[in-house]
Amino acid sequence: MDQTVHPFSELFAQLGLASDEASIRAFIGQHAPLPDAMRLEEAPFWSEAQSQLLREERIDDADWATVVDQLNLALHATP
Repeated sequence: MDQTVHPFSELFAQLGLASDEASIRAFIGQHAPLPDAMRLEEAPFWSEAQSQLLREERIDDADWATVVDQLNLALHATP
């Protein structure tokens, strides 16, 4: 089965955020690291709609799960 791999830029666009490389790096730099126990979608900087999208994409959509997991890792990493 062929799964589509979405880049960060597409996920950021889905979230309504600036999706160019510099903006993505700045966003991660501003918000990382999240506490170990905090789930990605529970981070206080997401709107309710963004949080719901991340939750649904991780659970329901295998195409997006990989990039959501990558964002989760990036935001939990120490810069």
